[in-house]
Amino acid sequence: MINKITELFNIKYPIIQAGMVWNSGWRLASAASNSGILGLLGAGSMYPEVLRTHIQKCKKATNKPFGVNVPMLYPNVQEIMDIIIEEGVKIVFTSAGNPKTWTSWLQERGITVVHVVSSVKFALKAQEAGVDAIVAEGFEAGGHNGRDETTTLALIPMVREQITIPLIAAGGIATGKAMLACMVLGADGVQIGSRFVASNESSAHDDFKQVVIDAKEGDTQLTLKELAPVRLIKNKFYNDVQQLYKEGATIEQLKELLGRARAKKGMFEGDLVEGELEIGQISGLIHDIKPVAQIVDDIIKEFEEAKTRICLL
Repeated sequence: MINKITELFNIKYPIIQAGMVWNSGWRLASAASNSGILGLLGAGSMYPEVLRTHIQKCKKATNKPFGVNVPMLYPNVQEIMDIIIEEGVKIVFTSAGNPKTWTSWLQERGITVVHVVSSVKFALKAQEAGVDAIVAEGFEAGGHNGRDETTTLALIPMVREQITIPLIAAGGIATGKAMLACMVLGADGVQIGSRFVASNESSAHDDFKQVVIDAKEGDTQLTLKELAPVRLIKNKFYNDVQQLYKEGATIEQLKELLGRARAKKGMFEGDLVEGELEIGQISGLIHDIKPVAQIVDDIIKEFEEAKTRICLL
């Protein structure tokens, strides 16, 4: 399967395993890369030296390309970027910030740069900044998200209409059929997150993985738009947030309730009551925990079967 994305990253299949905080350590990234897709380390949950350790372990576990996802709103970004250069990582996905800040700096050092956006407006800004590709993420996605609440089905063709560089679809994708649908709409590849949370190699806590596979339609909600929009599984913490809204919460009160390390508490430590449980709407279609290699194999088989079926219609 050769196209713009497989050629850009030198991978077998045009699939990217999303760099998700507290889920995407070296075991997941290396397993993804070894399966023929692009694995990403999630730098957003790692102190700089922890990231260095994960990069080094990932290099030992795979000889295939892998990258690092860097949310630019986090502190220590300069240190993180320096480590990426020092360790010889060749692919960086940036998000949550202005792509002009780092794109040229990284590319001058031989790095392929991809930026994550949630709207046509920001896709155009990323293309103008010179990125090598764009991830357009619909609001079905888990974790931090766009404020406009544009769905993947609507977003991908609108972005495709406006940009000329390679386009990767994200948000609500966990199957081969969804991958094919996104590519029919104009994407060159897909980025998948939630399905890989429920994998053997994910660094998520087992209790969080169980919540993901138990989730049904309607069990997640986008909230905290005044701070940074995030899609969460409904639990006590989520309900506490909603109660604050009913009481006319200020931004300061929301910040106080959120506190620090809520996502770590929920996804990594397994506190299903007080933790922040970030996952996408597609969790309602995820029913089991599998090895990454099996997940990739299932997606590709379904993709090829669906493509053949459409050709026969």
